[in-house]
Amino acid sequence: MSSRNFICVVDPLSSLNPKKDSSIAMMESAQSRGWKVGVIEDGTMHWASGAGVHAQVVWISIDRANTAWYSEVGREEVALKDLDAIIMRKDPPFDAEFVTATWLLEQAEREGARVFNSPRAIRDHNEKFTIAQFEQFVVPTVVSRNAAQLRSFLDHYPDAIAKPLDGMGGTSIFRLKKGDQNVGVILETLTDYGRKTAMVQRYIPEIVDGDKRVLLINGEPVPFCLARLPKEGEHRGNLAAGGTGRAQPLSESDWHIARTLGPELKSRGLLLVGLDIIGENLTEVNVTSPTCFREIMDQTGCPVADLFVQAVEAALQETA
Repeated sequence: MSSRNFICVVDPLSSLNPKKDSSIAMMESAQSRGWKVGVIEDGTMHWASGAGVHAQVVWISIDRANTAWYSEVGREEVALKDLDAIIMRKDPPFDAEFVTATWLLEQAEREGARVFNSPRAIRDHNEKFTIAQFEQFVVPTVVSRNAAQLRSFLDHYPDAIAKPLDGMGGTSIFRLKKGDQNVGVILETLTDYGRKTAMVQRYIPEIVDGDKRVLLINGEPVPFCLARLPKEGEHRGNLAAGGTGRAQPLSESDWHIARTLGPELKSRGLLLVGLDIIGENLTEVNVTSPTCFREIMDQTGCPVADLFVQAVEAALQETA
């Protein structure tokens, strides 16, 4: 096996879009820097007593100039402890199988594997609720599964956004307005009649200027963010919900939020974080599979993927 290998735990390769996928950008950068690149597709990790955590690695060569952006160059059953760098890039939903994947990766760490982000840190940082730890940057918010408590929030903030704690890509995000006859059914749907916890936040009108994705790499802000602008008639800026991405320099408040959170999140084992900021307000702390590398790279020339791979290299050198 190569002495330098860069392995991404990903959803099936056929589901990745080379025009926008950040995992592909990472792997392409690693390949250009001399790493042997491979993937562990969802569901192939396993543990056995006396043997440790293993997985099937699909070794690939990347060439985005071709219609098929990669070619498979081999498959191999590998002990994760024998790999150099494992990058957890599986997309949510953060369900039981996602948690199981973090358990397996954490066990692999005990056996000697190097995993980014830390599996424990991924589990400990819900992408919606982590904002509660940085309340100075957060608009009025309530988290509950009690529909009456969520509804009463509208008495104080009659224009609000409601969302589940485990969604991604703008799924199941609703705008609530006091007096709207749909409020009851929306809250019933989000909470599954009181069985699931949801979040309600005061509506932030600056969403018209974009839901900004600010990337932190090894605790340091990338100097450009991607402002995801809602399409006409929408309240969600997510690209998956039809938003348009516009790369732009960080604002003064973006820098302040990023520099405040960066060192703390780095100390918790989070090498890569995607902050979501609307106006001057922090709305999410994304740790599972932060995106927007490609859009920022294509629009500004900022080498985001190279910065990330360099951070992985530095982290490995620190413990060599």
